[in-house]
Amino acid sequence: MPARTLPTIAIADVKSRNTSQSCYVTIGTKVYDVTDFLNDHPGGSDLILEHGGQDVGKIMRDEMSHTHSETAYEILDEHLVGFVVTEKVVDTITQSQKPSEIVPLSTSTEGLQELKTNSTTNGAPQKPIYAATGMSSEEDLSKETDAASDYRVYKFLDLNRPLFLQVWNGGFKKDFYLEQVHRPRHYRGGDSAPLFGNFLEPLSKTPWWVIPTVWLPPVLYGTFLGFQNLSSAPEAGAYWCLGLFLWTLVEYILHRFLFHLDYYLPDNRVGITLHFILHGIHHYLPMDKYRLVMPPTLFLALATPFWKLAHIIFAYNWYAATAVFSGGIFGYICYDLTHYFLHHRNLPAWYRELKKYHLAHHFADYQNGFGVTSRFWDWVFKTEIQMPPPKVVKAA
Repeated sequence: MPARTLPTIAIADVKSRNTSQSCYVTIGTKVYDVTDFLNDHPGGSDLILEHGGQDVGKIMRDEMSHTHSETAYEILDEHLVGFVVTEKVVDTITQSQKPSEIVPLSTSTEGLQELKTNSTTNGAPQKPIYAATGMSSEEDLSKETDAASDYRVYKFLDLNRPLFLQVWNGGFKKDFYLEQVHRPRHYRGGDSAPLFGNFLEPLSKTPWWVIPTVWLPPVLYGTFLGFQNLSSAPEAGAYWCLGLFLWTLVEYILHRFLFHLDYYLPDNRVGITLHFILHGIHHYLPMDKYRLVMPPTLFLALATPFWKLAHIIFAYNWYAATAVFSGGIFGYICYDLTHYFLHHRNLPAWYRELKKYHLAHHFADYQNGFGVTSRFWDWVFKTEIQMPPPKVVKAA
């Protein structure tokens, strides 16, 4: 289910908020509630109230009055409460033969082009964003989040405090949780936002190099056993490659039906917290480089059933089952390293396309694009990301 963005506010409501008890101002389509800032304004509250309920973009740039600094705009952004449809957009809707394709904007190319042509902010085209994530491009994933402002606006999690207990004690309803956890943030305080805030904190972080260090030796040993004890090298290689191929399907199934089991997620603190630990934190903080690969203890818990399953299916030959399992674990190593490098490294041409595809899963459409090392199973099960035009438009 796509996430909600900040609400749309009727223009009449905005214009009526022009008193010291409730004061809104706009810049383009952005609506700011500056009531709490009135007494803190260096020029006094009267200067703001004079423009209450109005667009202050021009006056804030007026050199004769006072050109405002970047800091002033940053303060203003902390008071963002929603968006208003401008008269230019209303005119576009009135003239359009397909108004429902403009507000809210559908995947129609024509609808997107109409809005881009007619909807501007101070002469500049407005910047489109995706409704599910509140972002417009992969670059947005690395824009630092002001923790205080984010918490004040969304009332979800404070990035400066341990996240685990906030999720556990938050009392969040499932729908609200899923909306917020899929709107990516980027921690500005260091490499990783605090998860536990105690002695468990180091256990929640896994550098990428831990994966091949821990799992490559047992994979090599299992592969060696298979090649030494099966009747021929081609037979052992076939079993090993079968395991590698099956991993790509397991990767897809885990990502789609376990990590993104949103519809069946229990609406209680246990289910929500478990979802957050397993995968939600990665969508919430997708560029956290220490929470991109799976901790060995968690992977061991997930891998154990597959070890037993392999030896049930291939019960006729223990070494065949071991070769299949070793090929599968090698696939997992490739998956986790690929996942890390897609987020944090410049890659060759083919991988750049894969990187673009995976990051779109984060900033545009988390309900599709479940393949990480390959798009093959997305193609088979028709869950490829199509990159439709953004569905929500806000001012740049």
